[in-house]
Amino acid sequence: MNRRLIRRARQAWWVMAAGVFALAACGSDDPASTASSGPGTVALSPELDATVATDTTTPGSVVVDSTAPPAGPATESTTPTSAVAPTNAAAPTSTAATTTTQPPKPTTSCESVIHVGDSTSVSLISPTYLPDPEQRVDAQYRRVGALDARTEIDGALSTRETLDGQTNAFQRVSAIKADGYEGCWVFALGGNDTANVSAMGGGPSRVERIETMMSAIGDDPVMWVNVRTLRTSSAYRNENMLLWNEALAEVLPRHANMRVFDWASVVQEEWFQDDGIHYTSTGSASRAALIANALAAEFPA
Repeated sequence: MNRRLIRRARQAWWVMAAGVFALAACGSDDPASTASSGPGTVALSPELDATVATDTTTPGSVVVDSTAPPAGPATESTTPTSAVAPTNAAAPTSTAATTTTQPPKPTTSCESVIHVGDSTSVSLISPTYLPDPEQRVDAQYRRVGALDARTEIDGALSTRETLDGQTNAFQRVSAIKADGYEGCWVFALGGNDTANVSAMGGGPSRVERIETMMSAIGDDPVMWVNVRTLRTSSAYRNENMLLWNEALAEVLPRHANMRVFDWASVVQEEWFQDDGIHYTSTGSASRAALIANALAAEFPA
């Protein structure tokens, strides 16, 4: 091989080598070059369901559950899955102008609503879980027309028992009614109640607890959100949740102002945190939107 061919071969090798090094640099796995994840699903340590739930009318206490909601992995999206539009729609074959009629947005006749909930509702109003305020449950109620939307949410809240001197749901609702409130209610309660009934083995039944809450609101419209967990053991096992849902179904025909949103049938397992009780950011966003939509469907404008 003459010297000119040898020189050309060497130049070609260096060009190829430079290309390989450039590709390697573009494909770096340096963590500093990766995008950060979305909001984390963190533990709500003050809002775990009842550690020691005390009956306000009967001396004594009952240990129900001491498991705090665990910290979960960061979620990449908090958009309710039911609101995600398909991305593979076919392009229109005609260039002619078309008019698409959008379905009307759901609206409710409830101009005001108060959401009463336990620790499973804490993430519905939490900036940590839902950084976008428009995804939180009060904004979702306003989206469907309930412009005066308020919340009464507290960890360990039940209809009867109390924790650390807090007032129970019956006492809170009764005080609000005594102040003259006339409007709609959403009761996202029952998980603690049915667990307490199971742990105590007596006391007011599930039906009696529901009827007590119905007596507090009189003829105000109310939508109960039924319950589900992924637990197979402890007082919070789903078997006890099913008993609460059955009690709601039993009471429902007695009250013309009562509705039940069957959350247990629509919640997806991947929306739960590892504790099998509380919800991730994605689950919380979906839950807030679906509860608001259900209110509009049950009490339409």
